[in-house]
Amino acid sequence: MITARASAIFEPVGRSVATARSFVRDTLQGWGFSDIIDDATVLTSELVTNAVVHAGTAAEVHCLRTESGVRIEVADQYPEREVPLQHGEPTFGNLEREGGRGLQLCGALASRWGVEYTPRQKQVWFQLDLPDRAVGTRSAGPLLPDALLPLTDGRVRVAVVQIDEGGTISAWNEDAESVFGYTASQVTGKLLTDLAAWPHTPGTSTGVAEALRLSRWEGSYGLRAADGHVVPVYASHLRVRDSDGAASTVCLLVRDDERAVLQTPLRGPGPEPGSLGGDAPPADAFETFIGTPAPEDLDGLLQRTVERARDMLDGDAAFLLLATDDETELEVRASTGLPSARQRFARVQVEAGPGRYGSARMPAVHEDLTDVPGAVPLLSGTGMRSVVTVPLKVEGRLTGSLGVAAEAPERYSNEEALRLQFAADRIALAVESARLGELEKLRRGSLSFLVEASDLLAGTLDRDQTLALMAQMTVPTLATWCAVYTTGDQASDPYLSYVLHEDEDRIDGLKALLSRLAPPEPVTTPGARAWTAPSESAHQAALRTSMRNLGLGEPTVVGSGIGTTLATAAAVGGDTVVLPLVARNRVIGMLVLGKPSDEHFRQENLELAEDLSRRAALALDNARLYSERVSNSQSLQRSLLPPELPKVPGVEVEVIYRAAGEGNEVGGDFYDLFPIREGVYGFAIGDVCGTGPEAAAVTGLARHALRLLAREGFTGPAVLERLNAAILDEGARSRFLTLLYGEMVPQEDGSAALKVVCAGHPLPLRLRQDGTVEPAADPQPLLGVMDDLELYEQSVTLDPGDVLLCVTDGVTERREGTRMLGDDGLADVLKTCTGLTAGAVAARIMRAVERFAADAPSDDMAILSMRLPGPQTD
Repeated sequence: MITARASAIFEPVGRSVATARSFVRDTLQGWGFSDIIDDATVLTSELVTNAVVHAGTAAEVHCLRTESGVRIEVADQYPEREVPLQHGEPTFGNLEREGGRGLQLCGALASRWGVEYTPRQKQVWFQLDLPDRAVGTRSAGPLLPDALLPLTDGRVRVAVVQIDEGGTISAWNEDAESVFGYTASQVTGKLLTDLAAWPHTPGTSTGVAEALRLSRWEGSYGLRAADGHVVPVYASHLRVRDSDGAASTVCLLVRDDERAVLQTPLRGPGPEPGSLGGDAPPADAFETFIGTPAPEDLDGLLQRTVERARDMLDGDAAFLLLATDDETELEVRASTGLPSARQRFARVQVEAGPGRYGSARMPAVHEDLTDVPGAVPLLSGTGMRSVVTVPLKVEGRLTGSLGVAAEAPERYSNEEALRLQFAADRIALAVESARLGELEKLRRGSLSFLVEASDLLAGTLDRDQTLALMAQMTVPTLATWCAVYTTGDQASDPYLSYVLHEDEDRIDGLKALLSRLAPPEPVTTPGARAWTAPSESAHQAALRTSMRNLGLGEPTVVGSGIGTTLATAAAVGGDTVVLPLVARNRVIGMLVLGKPSDEHFRQENLELAEDLSRRAALALDNARLYSERVSNSQSLQRSLLPPELPKVPGVEVEVIYRAAGEGNEVGGDFYDLFPIREGVYGFAIGDVCGTGPEAAAVTGLARHALRLLAREGFTGPAVLERLNAAILDEGARSRFLTLLYGEMVPQEDGSAALKVVCAGHPLPLRLRQDGTVEPAADPQPLLGVMDDLELYEQSVTLDPGDVLLCVTDGVTERREGTRMLGDDGLADVLKTCTGLTAGAVAARIMRAVERFAADAPSDDMAILSMRLPGPQTD
C-alpha cells in the first residue's frame, strides 16, 4: 500500500542528474529512510543519466513510500530504446561501457526491479526494502554516566509551533508561551519571520523564510520574546501535509543551550564527536565528525564543519578560514555563533598582528584574548575571550584554519587543541578537494561570463546601450551597485554617466549621492582600488538627517527623508572599488563597484571585474568612435543637401529624401532647387556611383558647380558639359554621375516652361490632368565617363494641374526577390495621383515603394515632385 508519493520532472541537461539525486535524497531523508538513501541515489543517478544524457529526453522521477520500503520509478520519452535482456544469472561484463549499467546495478542492489512500456514512454522501476532492525528503535547511543549527560535548566520546554503555507503561525503550544511570553491568541495568524531577531543562522545564508519551505531543516536562530529580549533557539523543522494536500511546517524549538534535546544523532557506529582522538580512531572519522550524508557543496561542508567543531568543544562560536592560492592570506568562509555573517570573505594576513596570526600553521590556544589584543582579528569586538585554532593541511601545505571560541576565559587547553586537530586532519583533504572543485567551477563560470559579456558588448555600437550593458553585467553578478564615469577627452573631468542598483528604489538616492561627490581620480594603474568617499558621505548625511529629526543641529533644506537617507547609507556602506576603463592607452572612464554595509568583495570577483572592465573599455571606446563617425557622416550629408527650398511662384514643390543604411553614410543621391535669376529657377536631382568620402566629394562638386555655372548664364547642356570636365579632372577619385537638370520659368497663365537635360538618369514623368503619364525628356549619356560629351536640352510646357515627378534609381530599382518596381511600375503608381497636391503625390510614391518589398531599402531614395495648381485645386 502506498502511503506517500513525491514526483519531479528533470530537463534533458547534464545538471539534472545531480538535481535528481538531491530530490531523491531529500525525499527519503524526510520520510526517515536514511538506511537506503545511498543505494537509492546511486540507482536514480544511473537511470536518470540514461534518460537525460543517453536517451536525450526529460526524466520523470516518482518516489512511492510503502510500509516496507520505497519504490522509485524513472520514466523517459524514448520507448523504442533497446533494453538488454537477461537470461539466467546476470553477466555484468565491463561496467565502463555506456549502455546497460543502470539495469545491472538495479539487479545487484534492488530488492525488485523491472521495465514497463507504454506507447509514449519507457519506465524503469526498482524497489528497496527497509533492513530489519529492532522494533521501535531508530537510533541509540551508548550508556553514559549521569555526569556526562547534557546539562539543562530544570524542566526542558519544547515549543511546538506550526506554520501554514503562507508562513503564518497556526498552532502555538503552552511551552511556546512559557519560552517566549506570547499567548497563542497574540501570535496566531502572524508571520514567524516577524518575530525573528536575526533572519538566519549566523554564518549561513539560509534565512528563516527559506528554512520553513525545506522538507527538513535543523539549525539555530533568534526570536524576540514579549519582553523585547532575544531568545536564541535551536530548531528542528519538518514539512508535512494534511489529508487535503495542504502543506505546513512543524517547528520544534528549545533554548539554544538545550540543543542536545533536538540535535539529530549521528548515523552509524562509532564514538560521539567529542571522543575523537581516543586510543583507537574510528573506522571513518570524517563520516563520524561531519555526519552522513555529507554536504555536496563546499559552503555546506564548511558550515557543517564549524557547527560540529563548536559542539564538539562546547564552544560559543566557531569559524573556518581557507588560505588563498599564495598562502599569504586567510579568507573567512564559514562561521557560527558570531554576531553576524559580515565576516564572510573577509581576509587576514597570515603573518600579521600581535601574537602572529602565523600560528595558523600550528595548533594554538589563547586562554584570554584580552591579554593579546588582535591575536585573532576575526574575533575582535565579538566578546570572545578564549580560542583554540588548528591548521588544515594537505601534504604539509597550509590550506586553512579551524577555530572554536568561548566567551569565558581559560576554557581550552592543549587537550582540546589535540582533539580539534584530530578532526581537522580528517576533513582537510575533503575540504581541499571541495575547494578545488569550487575554484574550477568558478573559473569555468568566469570564462563563460566573459565570453557572454564579450558577445553582448560586441553586438552594439551604441554608447548608451554599451553603458547599460556594462552595468547590467556587473549587477548583481559581481556587485550590489555600480556607477560608470566617462571622460569627454584627456583635459576634461570625468562625469557620472550611468548608475545601477539591484534594488531599483535605491537608484535615485545613489545617483544623487554620487552627483554631489567629486569623481574618483582617473589613473591608468590596472587593478581595483578602494574609494571610501561614497560610504563616508552617505553616513555623514544620514547622521545629519537623524540629528535634524531629533531637533539637533542646524536646520537645512533636506532633499529626502530620513528613510531614504539611511537606506542610501546602508546601500553604499560596504566595500567600494574603482577600476579604470583604459582603451588605446587612454583613460576613458572608471567603473565603480559597491557593496552594502558589512559586505566585502571576493578577490576572485575583483579579478573577474578587472577582466570585464578591459573588454568594456574597448567596447565603450568603439562606440564613441562609431558615434563620432556617424555624427560626422550625418553632418556632411546635411551639408550636401540644400538647407531649405525656395518658394516658386505658382508651383507646388515637395521633396522626400531617405538615406539607406545604418548611420546614413554620406554620398549617393542629392537634389537641389535654386533661383538662377529673376523668374527663372533651376532644379536638379542626381545619383553619384558609390558611397563614402569619394562619392561625397563628387556630390558636393556637382551641386555647387550647378548653381555657379547656371548663374553665370550657361545653358543646360553647357552647364553639364563643364561639370563633366570637372568630374574627369578628379582623376582616380572621379565617379560617374547620373543627373537630371532643368530650368523652370513660371508663366502668367499658370503654366510653366521647362528646359530639361537627362544625363543617364531615370526619366522625369509628367502626369496630366486626364491621368495620362509620359516621359518628359529623352535619355542622354551620363557624366564622368567620356571627355567629348554632346548634350542637348528639351523644352517642355507644364499645363495647370500637371505634375512633374523626378526620382533617383533607389525608387525604380526597389526589389522584392526577382521583381523590380521599374519605370512602368512607377508610372502605374503615378497614374493614381491625379488631383493630389505635390506633397500627397510624393507621399503616395514613397508608401508604394516601401510596401513593394518587406526588407528595408538598400539604396538612397530622393523624390522631387512639382505641381502646377489647376483651376480646380483640391
